[in-house]
Amino acid sequence: MAKPLTAKGIDALKPGASRQEIPDGSMPGLYLIVQASGVKSWAVRYRFKGKPKKHTLGTYPAIKLADARTLAAQVLTTVAEGRDPSEEKKQTKREAAEAVKDDVASAVTSFLNRYAEQHQRKASLKETKRYLENEAATAWKGRSIKSITKRDVIDLLDAAVDRGATVTANRLLAAVRRFFNWCAERGIVDASPVAGIKAPTAEKSRDRILSDKELGLVWKGAESIDWPFGPFIHLLILTGQRRDEIAGMRWSEIDMANATWTIPGDRTKNGKAHVVPLSPEAISLIEALPRMKDGEGDSAFVFSTTGKTAISGFSKAKAAVDKAITKLLKGDDEEDANEPPTIPNWRLHDLRRTMASGMARLGVPVHVVEKLLNHTSGTFSGIVGVYQRHDFGNEKREAAEAWGKHVAQLITGAGSETSQ
Repeated sequence: MAKPLTAKGIDALKPGASRQEIPDGSMPGLYLIVQASGVKSWAVRYRFKGKPKKHTLGTYPAIKLADARTLAAQVLTTVAEGRDPSEEKKQTKREAAEAVKDDVASAVTSFLNRYAEQHQRKASLKETKRYLENEAATAWKGRSIKSITKRDVIDLLDAAVDRGATVTANRLLAAVRRFFNWCAERGIVDASPVAGIKAPTAEKSRDRILSDKELGLVWKGAESIDWPFGPFIHLLILTGQRRDEIAGMRWSEIDMANATWTIPGDRTKNGKAHVVPLSPEAISLIEALPRMKDGEGDSAFVFSTTGKTAISGFSKAKAAVDKAITKLLKGDDEEDANEPPTIPNWRLHDLRRTMASGMARLGVPVHVVEKLLNHTSGTFSGIVGVYQRHDFGNEKREAAEAWGKHVAQLITGAGSETSQ
């Protein structure tokens, strides 16, 4: 029969070449485990439904001898009551793990991996991640997804509004709403706490359209600023495509022989490849552009200052255009920091709207304008977009060429005005 263990005897035990299990004669089923490394721990051996089981208690001396005997007695009592302490311990661990996965940050990660990355284009995914990870998950760090209430969502939006980020608050609401709807669909939450919450601020859709005179001045002003932003703005005017699409233009996307630029689906707003016909004016502009180097050869980007990445810093470029226009009209080199812009309240994105309006004045049908600008709303929304597969290639080219000629005429006019 095994002898009762003593604290002094346990401390004196030396590890052997292999693992040892030493029974405690005072408590049946309790064993001191001595590893070859010298680590000592406690375990209880028992039988449950005829099968041998082992339940680990913890290490020695963190759990002293007397405490180990008390815990062993509790384990054996549980077995006598018809429950398996080893399985109950595993269940407790599983529940703890599930509780961790139930926090907001984990739910956000799951949403991004399982939904957003599959259904959103890169630009939208980047924004969604920023709103959910930097805003929502940060504000609700460590909290269960099920504990988030409508009040929590409103407080999150109010915080954005209070710091002056009114548009961000609206975008944040859209991202959080989509996230919680997904959680509700999957049973992660019983109902979305975002239901019934309205956008915190009203957004007014811009309708700024530059006049022909203003557009000509923007062109002349862009001529006066440094590469690559001058030609970049010129191409914005000539093609009407989105700022980031032109900024990210690759040489491989341009077919000079057929005068087309094909924007791949992963860089368009609607996720579909878009063929842009290039007017003779656009082709001449592109042919004159320098080819940057990226350290290993020619850069993949048409517009780049490093050769390795696409351009950025658009607000500075726009400000430089405004200063150049002021100088052109004043005919001097004086700069007044307090003087308002010569062309008031305009943005780079207004050039796209200006092209659409200008082509309409030239007699281009609205459905051709939408195809050229790669719009999926308006004329081609709903069921029409499903069944209308004609790409209007010839019509788009005629429209692009008509617009190119119109811009060329404006440039001549702007030149004569600034020289007066």
